[in-house]
Formats: sequence, structure tokens, C-alpha cells
Amino acid sequence: MAPELDNPFWSSLRSRHRALARCIGDAARYPAEFAPFLGVTSAEADVADALVSLIDPGESVYLLGVAPNVPAGCRLETFDELAQMICPAPIPVTDGPEVIELSEAHRADVLALTALVYPHYFRPHTMELGRYFGIYQDSRLAAIIGERLGMDAYQEISAVCTHPDFNGRGYARRLLALLSNDNLERGRTPFLHVSQQNRRAMRLYEQIGYRHRRGIGFWSLARA
Repeated sequence: MAPELDNPFWSSLRSRHRALARCIGDAARYPAEFAPFLGVTSAEADVADALVSLIDPGESVYLLGVAPNVPAGCRLETFDELAQMICPAPIPVTDGPEVIELSEAHRADVLALTALVYPHYFRPHTMELGRYFGIYQDSRLAAIIGERLGMDAYQEISAVCTHPDFNGRGYARRLLALLSNDNLERGRTPFLHVSQQNRRAMRLYEQIGYRHRRGIGFWSLARA
């Protein structure tokens, strides 16, 4: 059933990333420099005062799976549902270039690539939420993948992106297989989120072994 996956921001903030969480009652968020994400215990939770304390004036955060009633002075915008997908079994690994674990020394390259092709959710300290891996070609960062949300039994795979100059070489497939398999070996089921309008990405995930678990609600919450 995996109820923690139905409310992934809250689940991650109260488990793997508990030490990072800014938590007030039934609401918690990541610091803005890590991720613009906020979670609540349930749609019925009374979190009006907490939201005003946790969200700065003029700031927007995102919610996934569960959205609360919002107080005056805040605006909730509903987006199309995302597809939540899980990887239940190991994936065949394709041949390809060396994959390296990325570190602080690679941060500038990662931020430049994500700003180009994954601009909305990657922040200066997002890399500290988990492990990140990449492929360099001709001294350029060609593709990356990383770990973001996490619970005891599950690991979100995130920031799967390839520089446009290196599309079509199978780098994303190779990275997905290596990181997904590594998490399965660690006893964690990999999962990810993707726009249901991004049919190209969804086909890739399905072809390599990810399975659609559910459509999951997605919102932004802004404070005036």
C-alpha cells in the first residue's frame, strides 16, 4: 500500500530529512535553499498559523499528494497531477561512459545544467539531500541523476537530466539503471515523479522497468 508515498513531502520531512525540517505542528517544510517543498499531515489538518509562520511573504512553495485548507493571505494553485512511478525490480545496465559520484567540486556544473534543463526545483543545497551522480564528456557535465525525497523503505530518484548537446546517447537510461539498482540492493524501492504530459520521459521510465503507481496531486502555495 505504501501510504508514505501518498504524502511524500511530509513523509520525507518526518523521516530521512527530519534533521533539516522546519516543522510547526502538522506542517513541515524544507529550508528554501534545499527545496521549495512543504508537507502537511492531512487535508483536514488545521495548519493556518503554521503556514503563515513557515512561508515568507512573497514566497511560493509546492505540495504533493496532500493539500490543506489555506488561510487568508495565501493562494493555492492546482496543477495537473503528476505520475508517480516505482521500480520494483533491477534494470539491465547499458554500456556507456564512466559514471562518477558528484561532490562539492562539481556543484557549479550541476547548478548550471539544472538551471538549463531542470530549473524550477533545484536549489543551491539540493545536492545535500542525497547522492548525485553524473557523466562527463569532453570536460563537460553531460548528464546527472540524484536522490531527493527519502523514507526508510523508499528512495526518490530525481533531477534526471541531460544537456541538450548530449541527448540521444542513452546517458539517462544508464544513470537510471545504476542508481535504481543500487537502491534496490540497499532495500529501498526507487520511485520518481514526472509530468504526465512528458510522454517521452514516461516512455523511457516504462521501457526500463518503472511502473505507474498513481496520479498524485500537485499544487503551489503562495503567501502574499
